[in-house]
Amino acid sequence: MLRRGFFGLVAGSAALGVVGLTAATASAQDWNVYNAPPSPRYEPVPGPRPGYTWAPGYWGWDGRQHYWHGGEWMAERRGHHWVPAHWVDTDPGPRRRWRFVPGHWS
Repeated sequence: MLRRGFFGLVAGSAALGVVGLTAATASAQDWNVYNAPPSPRYEPVPGPRPGYTWAPGYWGWDGRQHYWHGGEWMAERRGHHWVPAHWVDTDPGPRRRWRFVPGHWS
């Protein structure tokens, strides 16, 4: 009986760890940085692909520097349009701060 309780505790802890990791990954995109993102890179947009929408590339943040995340096809959602990922200047004063807004359906 004790063994079953122990293994249940271990399995439950592992499940909570996965949920915690997922939440941490999701919040990792809530970036506020003091380094302005570089200018967007030019990416040729591939020809139309029925049932998909092109999501252009964007500059991400790895905790130390910006990195380029290339564009990709997203499965289309009828009645919605894709809002590309972008950076917003939240503090235009002398010490500018930039906030990342992930791409999303609207």
